[in-house]
Amino acid sequence: MEIFRSSKNKKEIYLKMKLSRTKNGKTEHPFCIKHFKWILWFSLSFYFFSTPLLNNQNHHPKPNTFDTETETSKFQHPKSLNNLKVYIYELPSKYNTDWLSNNRCSNHLFASEVAIHKALTKSRVRTFDPSVADFFFVPVYVSCKFNTVNGFPAIGHARGLLSSAVDFISSEFPFWNSGNGSDHVFVASHDYGACFHAMEDRAVAEGIPEFMKNSIVLQTFGVKYRHPCQDVEHVVIPPYVSPEKVREILSVSPVTGRRDIFVFFRGKMEVHPKNVSGQYYSKCVRTKILRKYGHDRRFYLKRNRFAGYLSEILRSVFCLCPLGWAPWSPRLVESVALGCVPVIIANEIMLPFENTVSWSEISLTVAEKDVGKLGRILDDVAATNLSSIQRNLWNPKVKQALMFHDDVEYGDATWQILIELSEKVDVSDHRFTRGNSLSTS
Repeated sequence: MEIFRSSKNKKEIYLKMKLSRTKNGKTEHPFCIKHFKWILWFSLSFYFFSTPLLNNQNHHPKPNTFDTETETSKFQHPKSLNNLKVYIYELPSKYNTDWLSNNRCSNHLFASEVAIHKALTKSRVRTFDPSVADFFFVPVYVSCKFNTVNGFPAIGHARGLLSSAVDFISSEFPFWNSGNGSDHVFVASHDYGACFHAMEDRAVAEGIPEFMKNSIVLQTFGVKYRHPCQDVEHVVIPPYVSPEKVREILSVSPVTGRRDIFVFFRGKMEVHPKNVSGQYYSKCVRTKILRKYGHDRRFYLKRNRFAGYLSEILRSVFCLCPLGWAPWSPRLVESVALGCVPVIIANEIMLPFENTVSWSEISLTVAEKDVGKLGRILDDVAATNLSSIQRNLWNPKVKQALMFHDDVEYGDATWQILIELSEKVDVSDHRFTRGNSLSTS
């Protein structure tokens, strides 16, 4: 290395590396030395040009429960969800967690009341400061008392338990009285929702409890006409289906696997329907299906219970979802989750999250009066647009929208509920605004 000083500027110093060698009095320049400056220029240029690109490719933002989806679709959440605040009452355990001693409490078809509470408790929308809350969630489990005869949930105590909970929060906290419960949220995941009875005539006669009529009810019951049991601000939610059981079944075979059952139904089908207070179970729809197609080899119809029921759905192309006492059924969610095209037979039913789930693209609707034509209808679909329906149905986002989880997951059922609620709030000043029902009555 040689040091030189500029003759023009005495303060300027140059460094010069001696990259040649002398041999026999002659100066030699190896190939790499002769082209050193070009190699150096190329290397430095490549480094400075490629570094930003590499950094951009390797940059993965930290996952955020409420900010992970950028795709433009029906499943894209509004930004207001980031500002939504829900206060959860910490009630005495007799209203909720004491019931969990029975494992069925958190796993049966009405268990959304438990799942929603669990998910909200760990959610980012939860606030411990009630002064900034948009909504107040009242966690009462009314579906965990089971009939000792048939094992079904008995909800005769529901009104009393809920009334007691309202008495407690209205005496211990000021928030109920300040708005007469209008920003309070309840879950009623039963046959006729907030009317709390399995039989429609009794449900209508008893109506929605007076103390709940100003509140918001998350309920499985919904129809597209005016009905006393949805004459309240409400969101139609899906019935509960265990995500663990669905994952277990799908671990054996994917939704795109072989389906060797053309039409499937397993459940209560009365050969000779009984008149119960002037009503017949399923309005005799299931009986008509059994009589018409009981010996049709295309139809796999079973009346008894079977532990492998979900695996049968996974093997089926079409799954019948007829009304029971109420229009809705857990078969709807089970079918979607396992990729079987739901055939909905319940006139004027309001389906969960109709603003998000394109039901017309993933299911079939058959009028109750047309069950005698089911065979021809399903044959026509199989010969025409079945593959298109299945393609839409097998989109993982569809299943996600109808499933509850212990934590709020992007696009899942609890997420959809929060979106519905967020649309009722002026999030800029945490002011609840009452308007039209969250679903069409």
